[in-house]
Amino acid sequence: MEKFIAFNPVKLHFGKNAAENIGSAVKKVTDNALLVYGRKSIKENGIYDFVAGKLREAGVRFTEYHGIKANPVVDDVEKAIILARESNCGAVIAVGGGSVLDSAKIIALCAKGNHDPWKVMKYEQKPDSALPLFTVLTFAGTGSEMNQFAVLQNQITGEKIGYGNNLIFPRESFLDPSYTMSVPANQTAFGVVDLIAHSLEAYFGEGEAHLTDRFICSIIKEAIETAPLLMNNLNSYELRERIMWAATCALNGITLTGRKSGDWGVHDIGHTLSYLYDTPHGATLSIAYPAWMKHMKSKLEDRIGFLGFEVFGVSNANETIAKFERFFSLIGSPVRLSEAGILQKNQDEIFTLMKKNKISGYFHKLFEDDYLKIIELMK
Repeated sequence: MEKFIAFNPVKLHFGKNAAENIGSAVKKVTDNALLVYGRKSIKENGIYDFVAGKLREAGVRFTEYHGIKANPVVDDVEKAIILARESNCGAVIAVGGGSVLDSAKIIALCAKGNHDPWKVMKYEQKPDSALPLFTVLTFAGTGSEMNQFAVLQNQITGEKIGYGNNLIFPRESFLDPSYTMSVPANQTAFGVVDLIAHSLEAYFGEGEAHLTDRFICSIIKEAIETAPLLMNNLNSYELRERIMWAATCALNGITLTGRKSGDWGVHDIGHTLSYLYDTPHGATLSIAYPAWMKHMKSKLEDRIGFLGFEVFGVSNANETIAKFERFFSLIGSPVRLSEAGILQKNQDEIFTLMKKNKISGYFHKLFEDDYLKIIELMK
């Protein structure tokens, strides 16, 4: 097992009415905040009114930036940073799913100093402080509520990339599973795929960590057991609760202990598809992960086989991959490019962008020949 430092400073509030303390939590650090959210959904389902009411009750005034897209873009972050600076905001509050939280993290990091968000994402600028960040989660899957990672895309450079910095851990996160009740079936399924993919990226990292493997397998098993029941009963608080907590645990650091890192190569493939076709992130991963495992099977046969035994009770790599494909299909997430409406004629541009951005994993390196084989397996 690799030596490691376990660190997670996030204060997590979980359960019914968890967000009732958002106002008092923010008031401890500022009475002037930037409120960041997506489009119309939090106003339609009452979450906006509840959060805004709690902020006003606590004496926190706020400036709003709304319209964050499902695949978040740096343009929105740049505009929100300007607004936060002009309004002299002392904190950032994110209400939404992973795209909103990820955008808010970079806003909080750049608004305090004179930093360019894309240069920060590319590690060309290194901020040494950030505004306090508070999050109210409305979607289970990304894990952004309890970690130091963010993903943004840039339409000019043709990139969708990830970034990590301990300064962007949320100060406090508020998770009420009832806030995910209005998430439709397809988006719910994509969140389940994302949490499984986070677990797999950790599992295929470098180093032996047996207890961590069992944490990972337990998270995946929880998702696989719960998701089909949830897809048939989207109004179940108890099932929403189980998926929400599994998604948080999949990327809050516990799955990475004892390894140098996760691999993240499949996420890079998924980012390519979502950048090109605006395909939901989870949908790209249910397409890419089985294809990647098939391609890597000769190198990772024992590793995939152990995963299959622990999660599904099967005996070999082929059965493991087939089980994942069947599960993804069962909950309604695509396992082929064609199922996501990505046509065969698009394969050249997929290869071109993968080549341009040098898509690879940290430990299981991918090269141009690998791109072509994985694309073929995604068809």
